[in-house]
Amino acid sequence: MGGPLVSDPVVPQASDRIPLAGSDVSIPPLGVGTWAWGDKGTWGMGGYDQSLTESSIREAWEASIEAGIVLFDTAEIYGGGESERIIGRLLAADPGSRERVVVATKFMPSPWKVNVHSALLAAARGSLERLGIGSIDLYQIHGPISLRSHDAMAEALAAAHAEGLVKAVGVSNYSAKETRAIDGALRRRGLRLASNQVEFSLLRTMPQRVGLLDCCRELGVVPLAYSPLGQGRLSGKYSASNPPPKGRTFGAHPMAEVDTVVAELRRIGEAHGGRTPSQVALAWLVAKGAVPIPGAKNRDQAEQNAGAVGWRMLDEELARLDAAALYGKRGIRERIWQHG
Repeated sequence: MGGPLVSDPVVPQASDRIPLAGSDVSIPPLGVGTWAWGDKGTWGMGGYDQSLTESSIREAWEASIEAGIVLFDTAEIYGGGESERIIGRLLAADPGSRERVVVATKFMPSPWKVNVHSALLAAARGSLERLGIGSIDLYQIHGPISLRSHDAMAEALAAAHAEGLVKAVGVSNYSAKETRAIDGALRRRGLRLASNQVEFSLLRTMPQRVGLLDCCRELGVVPLAYSPLGQGRLSGKYSASNPPPKGRTFGAHPMAEVDTVVAELRRIGEAHGGRTPSQVALAWLVAKGAVPIPGAKNRDQAEQNAGAVGWRMLDEELARLDAAALYGKRGIRERIWQHG
């Protein structure tokens, strides 16, 4: 008789759902980041990028939903609120989509917002109006930059939750220590911290190496990975001889270093039926237990992103990417803004 059967490793599917603690909300293993939607300064909508239009965004929206990628992450400051307005118009054009779509947005806790309680409630109501929905599925604190305490922030989130403005609450750019503090403050109010959104990619592995991912796993917090492709650097369309636009500075590295990582992504992708560098880079994040939220400006990008699930790499391939990955710079911007 042979030994016991060993089941195949779990292959992530777009239909999989990850529960958000403290709520009845669940999300797929991959989402869509909408920072570029309505943004001119960094992403060139209405400016240098003439291909990024509300029409192309609609195609990305439809393609994502068709593929089961139904988490859309925005913020009150993206495009001065235009990103939320675009999502609101998309939802209004297809009312049935609200039942499938998970909407995540963020409150900017600027230091001058001394009365964070009233500021957060007003911001949540403003986001709801722009989005045209009754309740925000996931409401996040955009960064640990407030002068108020974690208790004050948790109290404001609890008030928004009690009023039915939000269903689940999260944070963004919080360190492990800050994550534990806000989680504890929320638990004292009968809530749970659902997520922590941080810059995480093969070009910025700091969240993994400093123990933030372990902290999230311990607390039941879902890590969301923004800029998972290094703002396009890992897609293969840029190189040392063809660098990305200067405004895209988060997680920046010398492109010669990036080219080495992309070369490994290409080798692994070729071994899996011609997967693109982007798909391999996103699949690496999924394997690490994070939910990446890459941007999508059009149908093609949305379909490419969706190809990150439905397959998995070998452990040896994951190890090769681990070896090629970069830690990520920690300059003044990261010390002030990104603590993860």
